[in-house]
Amino acid sequence: MMKIIFRGTGDAMGVPRVYCECEVCTEARTSGVNRRYRSLVQLEDADIGTMMIDCGPDWRTQMEAAGLHFVNRILVTHAHFDHIGGLPEWADACRWLGVKGEAYAHEEVIAEIMQRFPWLNRNIRFIAIDTPCDFGNWRVSTWKVNHGKNGYAYAFRFDHQESGEAWAYCSDSIGLTEEQQKPLYGLDLLVLGTSFYKENFAYETRSVYDVTEALDMLPTWKPKRTLFTHMSHDIDLRRSYPLPEHAEFAYTGLEVPVGN
Repeated sequence: MMKIIFRGTGDAMGVPRVYCECEVCTEARTSGVNRRYRSLVQLEDADIGTMMIDCGPDWRTQMEAAGLHFVNRILVTHAHFDHIGGLPEWADACRWLGVKGEAYAHEEVIAEIMQRFPWLNRNIRFIAIDTPCDFGNWRVSTWKVNHGKNGYAYAFRFDHQESGEAWAYCSDSIGLTEEQQKPLYGLDLLVLGTSFYKENFAYETRSVYDVTEALDMLPTWKPKRTLFTHMSHDIDLRRSYPLPEHAEFAYTGLEVPVGN
């Protein structure tokens, strides 16, 4: 069985946004219900140990919150700063501990990371997963998804080779083509990025689905359970939203088991 632990559920700016005094950001600074670090999940599995998906600028804080001093394997969805900003700090930890970390991503994501941080491969081994690869009993595949005005990202799908259970992590996407939607069909769990409940900016300026758009897609994809992540300060976890029974907002520290 794999356990998914949400260490961050925020969008690129996180919550609170440093410049913002809205009701959600103000609450996040006090009681902290809406405090959200940049999106990251920790994966725990008896066969493969600890893994993470993404390594943003809040990585150090998220590691401390998890009680972890090191992780040697991270999957990377794409090369935007809110998903890779912690890689230099992870590389430095690898250097101090004398351990070479393993970062798995599509080859074009790796190329973009190396363009920005050409020294990282001294302490991190970058491994392309352009075809499915196995971690314990999980077969992991990745595919390119539209990220609106922000270009592209990759999503990850995990298929358990014994139980047949499947789940996917798709944090940054909008306007998915029919082909890009296929790996999202019939999942036991879908983790999907939705920055706003209803985003009123011009569609061509946007980069992530909003909640209402996601809810329109769920009857087609038919996941058994959906957890929304990558949330901006528009989402207030103290509010009650009209969500179906099988869909909910993720929150920091949420633990979800998948697989047998």
